[in-house]
Amino acid sequence: MGKLTLAVTRQRPATAAAFPMSHASSSSAAWPMPPLLRASLGLHAVAAGAAIALPGAAPWAFGSVLANHAALTAAGLWPRSRLLGPNVTRLPDASAARGEIALTIDDGPDPAVTPAVLDLLDRHGAKASFFCIAARAATQPALTREILARGHCVQNHSHVHRHNFAMLGPRGYTAELERAQQVLADITGRRPHCFRAPAGLRNPFLDPVLHRLGLHLVSWTRRGFDTRERAPQRVLERLTRDLAAGDILLLHDGHAATTAAGRPVLLEVLPPLLERCRAAGLRGVTLTAALPPRRTASDA
Repeated sequence: MGKLTLAVTRQRPATAAAFPMSHASSSSAAWPMPPLLRASLGLHAVAAGAAIALPGAAPWAFGSVLANHAALTAAGLWPRSRLLGPNVTRLPDASAARGEIALTIDDGPDPAVTPAVLDLLDRHGAKASFFCIAARAATQPALTREILARGHCVQNHSHVHRHNFAMLGPRGYTAELERAQQVLADITGRRPHCFRAPAGLRNPFLDPVLHRLGLHLVSWTRRGFDTRERAPQRVLERLTRDLAAGDILLLHDGHAATTAAGRPVLLEVLPPLLERCRAAGLRGVTLTAALPPRRTASDA
């Protein structure tokens, strides 16, 4: 991560060049740098000055910079962290007061799973938010539009769900997110206003791109690990332990694990999950309904 902070220091004066605004919905306001990054830049400046001015300070300076980069890496590997920028882990207080929760379903659309998910949601009168991989949506445009037609919402889960997503730089993030925005908008006629990083992992370069595109970073309150857990009851227990209004639940219609009988875990978990929500007086709503557009400096 030796080049990471140097790029951040250049980012603010060169925002327009680093993050071109190609869509009218993008924000032209200056990106509000998170306090952790401001502190990191200050630390680098102090360390560089000390290494130059003070004999014998170079090892201390190098060690402090190394520790800082480790802290930045840890923040990016913690999906629910807000240290690198805003991160929605729960619905707004107003939604919680109405007894709302958000069911979020990632990695689709999957023609073998998503239609059954839509039928189950219809049966229980619940709404959900589908974080779609845009390249997958492009192969299933009718199914993607059906998600909206059933009253749910489609959000941005990147274009190809790259395994090295957390290692991308400004250009990589801009290309990946803008392409996904355009593909999903072309299919559905609506631009997503929420984004979820693949596996929830990221680095300090992501939030400036989200800011320019007006996208909320959304993680979760609790997850079931249904991409690797084959026992539906265990997934259900993780999702419903201390379940409360305002929670954001993470499930998967794509890359879903299967039960011993070969059935996607999501399809086994969803009916009892929705029943427990109903019994607790909780109602599933879309992120479009629960979250206002992302505020920028120009809105303050």
